[in-house]
Amino acid sequence: MNTTTRLRLAVDIGGTFTDTVLVAGADQVLGTTKTLTTHDDPTTGAMAGAREVIASAGVSLSDVTGFIHGTTLATNALIERRGARIASITTQGFRDILEIAYERRYSQYDIDLEKPDLIVPRARCFTVPERMSVHGRVVEPLDEAAMDDLVGALDACGAEAISVCLLHAYANPDHELRLRQLLLERRPGIAISLSHEVSPEAREFERACTTVANAYIQPLMSTYLASFATAFAAEGLTCPILMMTAGGGMTTLETAARFPVRLIESGPAGGAILAARLAASQDAGRVLSFDMGGTTAKLCLIDDHRPQTSRRFEISRADRFIKGSGMPVRIPVVEMIEIGAGGGSIASVDRLGRLSVGPQSAGSEPGPAAFGKGGTEPTVTDADIVLGLIEPGSFAEGRLKVDVAAAQTALEVTVGGLLDLDASGAAEGVSQIVDESMASAARMHAVESGKDLGERTMIAFGGNGPLHATRVARRAGVRRILVPCDPGVGSALGFLHAPVSFEIVRSHYTTLDGLDPGEISGLLDGLIETAETAVRAGAPDGALRRERKAFMRYHGQGHEIEIALPDRPMTAHDIADLRQAFETEYRRQFSRAVPGMTIEILNWSVRVSTDEVAQAPTPRAAGTREVKPGLTRPITCDVTCMTVDAGLFQRSDLSPGDRLTGPALIVEPQTTTLVSSDFFADVLGDGSLSLTRLNGKGARP
Repeated sequence: MNTTTRLRLAVDIGGTFTDTVLVAGADQVLGTTKTLTTHDDPTTGAMAGAREVIASAGVSLSDVTGFIHGTTLATNALIERRGARIASITTQGFRDILEIAYERRYSQYDIDLEKPDLIVPRARCFTVPERMSVHGRVVEPLDEAAMDDLVGALDACGAEAISVCLLHAYANPDHELRLRQLLLERRPGIAISLSHEVSPEAREFERACTTVANAYIQPLMSTYLASFATAFAAEGLTCPILMMTAGGGMTTLETAARFPVRLIESGPAGGAILAARLAASQDAGRVLSFDMGGTTAKLCLIDDHRPQTSRRFEISRADRFIKGSGMPVRIPVVEMIEIGAGGGSIASVDRLGRLSVGPQSAGSEPGPAAFGKGGTEPTVTDADIVLGLIEPGSFAEGRLKVDVAAAQTALEVTVGGLLDLDASGAAEGVSQIVDESMASAARMHAVESGKDLGERTMIAFGGNGPLHATRVARRAGVRRILVPCDPGVGSALGFLHAPVSFEIVRSHYTTLDGLDPGEISGLLDGLIETAETAVRAGAPDGALRRERKAFMRYHGQGHEIEIALPDRPMTAHDIADLRQAFETEYRRQFSRAVPGMTIEILNWSVRVSTDEVAQAPTPRAAGTREVKPGLTRPITCDVTCMTVDAGLFQRSDLSPGDRLTGPALIVEPQTTTLVSSDFFADVLGDGSLSLTRLNGKGARP
């Protein structure tokens, strides 16, 4: 290995597996591996993966010049409620912000409705005398004499971290800053999250929830990140570690430790970046990203090579398909739908004789029954093994011995015995249920976004994505699937193409007619300066991209439309352009604009990032040639449910231009691609697989 070659390492810690990738230069993959996630200490599994790829490439950690890390630890800590014991502080008179929430039931007629768990019980919600106006004017000064009683109450409840969300702090943060100073003088070292730093937006309930979530996981994540960095430094790593964020960018360890809420769903964001790059190389304008791992499946809509984004999502919904049943968080995020449908998802039969799969997962410990690590409950992976879709000898790079008999027994006892099915019938039922669940989630996500799946290309990756892609695509009405190279570690690969970035959204209300260009330019310049400081900490050199946006609406509406602003100081001439841009976008989304209506601007945002490297088009293969399998394997056909012989191909033996017809299994070290009997597969110029569904007459389109 040339010692001047730039080496970059990516580690993605998931619920079941930890994925590790080592890349030289722009995109030369030197090594990939999947190791079981070690939940007691996630660093252990990450270190095992790093050592393996480093050794296989014949280099050392000290040769690595770039390190990117993503983890589900923040997400899981919130879902499993494993964070710190926290207390919240808000303005006197507003103690019940969390209890009141939206002042409505998310399911009006459900008499057994389960309210979202917002982490902080009322007994640990405190107030302080103070008041800011919506314009940031001091209405009531902060009562510093109340500090002793407040600290006494915090001590009495055993608070380990504090969430501070004072009324209208986004407009003027002085009281929050002073309150933190006073608290730290009395209790040095306690973790404190301020709402104007975490989520400086209007809508008090959502801002409070976001700040609570940040405070809840801050002690855990700070400790974890410090331990992770120390462990890798002891192994010889000398370069900084950058963290993947939910918004699809990277940030420094220090920023991640301050705002760990931005790490929620960071792993799936890497997968969306990979899918967007593949879409660009294939000139696929409309894409459905399908990432199925060991614990969950994630689906994301990508248009014009950019993943769909949002500024709000919900954590731990009581009802996974009903908005409002979870804890709202307002941060920049790649928008996707995630369901508990992965390889480790557990199958069960309820007292009414209904078969269900997930959301509970066997994870990596004890794992599926076939892993022989103590698991006895049947999982999706057990079903795939019984259906013949996983070749035991090559599964997980041969590091895990697959016990087919254990998988059969688990399915027969837990599912088959209650439904009068043998192991194969039970496995087929599990497969049908989980595939329909994922297809249904994809359809729902598309409908909620006002989009259609029919003309989209699916990009499938993750440890189980290529194995289930054709089955899900058929149900979702998708005809073409792309499977990238090294799909089993797709999210980790996506990390390596993410820019270092930081996005800030801040509320500042004005009408378009009353907009003061100088005031807004000053606001945006201040946000740019803050964001640039965060980005330069992780990327000291190189050009930066700056994006400015306004979030606009008609007077009386509850939600805004995102409108791009020029990257320069605003002038009076921009007001007419801003009106036209808003009305054009409003007309595109809702068919018509509303003439004469007052236009309001509630929020302003900036995003600063390093330049993204353009994706080169995929080279065309020099022709098409049909290839025949040297070996076959009996599988249960997912179309006819009959046993058939499927062609068995090693992906490393295939070359650009090769074409094969299903049923077939394309095996590689970390996953298997199923080419169903109603699909055929082409190997593209960059080694990606293109799976296309046959038309209704069984012919190629």
